[in-house]
Amino acid sequence: MRTYEFVMVLRPSLKDADKKKILDTVKGFLKDVKIAKEDDWGQKPLAYTIQKEIAGHYYFWQLESETGVPAGFEQRLIHNDNIIRHLVLRTK
Repeated sequence: MRTYEFVMVLRPSLKDADKKKILDTVKGFLKDVKIAKEDDWGQKPLAYTIQKEIAGHYYFWQLESETGVPAGFEQRLIHNDNIIRHLVLRTK
Protein backbone atom coordinates (compact mmCIF):
# COMPACT_ATOMS: atom_id res chain seq x y z
CA MET A 1 0.00 0.00 0.00
CA ARG A 2 1.39 3.38 -1.01
CA THR A 3 0.50 6.46 1.01
CA TYR A 4 0.63 10.04 -0.19
CA GLU A 5 0.12 13.47 1.29
CA PHE A 6 -1.72 15.91 -0.95
CA VAL A 7 -1.99 19.64 -0.25
CA MET A 8 -4.02 21.94 -2.46
CA VAL A 9 -4.33 25.75 -2.28
CA LEU A 10 -7.47 27.36 -3.69
CA ARG A 11 -8.18 31.01 -4.40
CA PRO A 12 -9.56 32.64 -1.24
CA SER A 13 -12.16 34.64 -3.18
CA LEU A 14 -14.13 31.49 -4.12
CA LYS A 15 -17.57 30.95 -2.60
CA ASP A 16 -18.18 27.85 -0.49
CA ALA A 17 -20.30 26.25 -3.24
CA ASP A 18 -17.49 26.73 -5.76
CA LYS A 19 -14.92 25.27 -3.34
CA LYS A 20 -17.13 22.21 -2.80
CA LYS A 21 -17.51 21.76 -6.56
CA ILE A 22 -13.72 21.88 -7.05
CA LEU A 23 -13.15 19.40 -4.22
CA ASP A 24 -15.72 17.02 -5.71
CA THR A 25 -14.05 17.35 -9.11
CA VAL A 26 -10.62 16.54 -7.66
CA LYS A 27 -12.09 13.55 -5.81
CA GLY A 28 -13.46 12.38 -9.16
CA PHE A 29 -9.91 12.40 -10.55
CA LEU A 30 -8.91 10.01 -7.73
CA LYS A 31 -11.25 7.12 -8.60
CA ASP A 32 -9.19 4.18 -7.29
CA VAL A 33 -7.51 6.10 -4.48
CA LYS A 34 -8.79 6.02 -0.91
CA ILE A 35 -8.84 9.34 0.92
CA ALA A 36 -7.84 8.26 4.43
CA LYS A 37 -7.87 11.71 6.01
CA GLU A 38 -9.22 15.13 5.00
CA ASP A 39 -8.35 18.39 6.72
CA ASP A 40 -9.46 21.91 5.90
CA TRP A 41 -6.59 24.10 7.08
CA GLY A 42 -8.48 27.27 6.26
CA GLN A 43 -7.25 30.51 4.77
CA LYS A 44 -3.61 31.41 5.33
CA PRO A 45 -1.31 34.07 3.91
CA LEU A 46 1.05 32.99 1.15
CA ALA A 47 4.81 33.42 1.51
CA TYR A 48 4.83 35.29 -1.80
CA THR A 49 2.23 36.50 -4.29
CA ILE A 50 0.93 33.78 -6.62
CA GLN A 51 -1.26 34.81 -9.56
CA LYS A 52 -1.95 38.15 -7.83
CA GLU A 53 -3.21 36.38 -4.67
CA ILE A 54 -1.72 37.12 -1.24
CA ALA A 55 -3.63 34.36 0.61
CA GLY A 56 -5.00 30.92 -0.16
CA HIS A 57 -7.43 28.35 1.26
CA TYR A 58 -5.52 25.17 2.12
CA TYR A 59 -6.78 21.58 2.01
CA PHE A 60 -4.80 18.51 3.13
CA TRP A 61 -5.64 14.91 2.18
CA GLN A 62 -3.87 11.71 3.10
CA LEU A 63 -4.23 9.26 0.20
CA GLU A 64 -3.81 5.47 0.07
CA SER A 65 -3.51 3.48 -3.13
CA GLU A 66 -2.27 0.14 -4.40
CA THR A 67 -1.33 1.48 -7.81
CA GLY A 68 -0.30 5.07 -7.08
CA VAL A 69 -1.73 8.40 -8.09
CA PRO A 70 -3.53 8.21 -11.46
CA ALA A 71 -1.60 9.30 -14.53
CA GLY A 72 -2.38 12.86 -15.50
CA PHE A 73 -3.72 13.79 -12.04
CA GLU A 74 -1.31 16.66 -11.50
CA GLN A 75 -1.75 17.86 -15.08
CA ARG A 76 -5.50 18.20 -14.48
CA LEU A 77 -4.83 20.26 -11.35
CA ILE A 78 -2.52 22.60 -13.27
CA HIS A 79 -5.25 23.35 -15.82
CA ASN A 80 -7.70 24.50 -13.13
CA ASP A 81 -7.24 28.26 -12.62
CA ASN A 82 -8.84 28.18 -9.17
CA ILE A 83 -6.15 25.84 -7.80
CA ILE A 84 -3.16 28.14 -7.36
CA ARG A 85 -0.77 25.51 -5.92
CA HIS A 86 -0.68 21.80 -5.13
CA LEU A 87 1.81 19.27 -3.81
CA VAL A 88 1.74 15.47 -3.84
CA LEU A 89 4.32 13.62 -1.71
CA ARG A 90 4.77 9.88 -1.39
CA THR A 91 5.26 9.04 2.29
CA LYS A 92 5.66 5.23 2.24
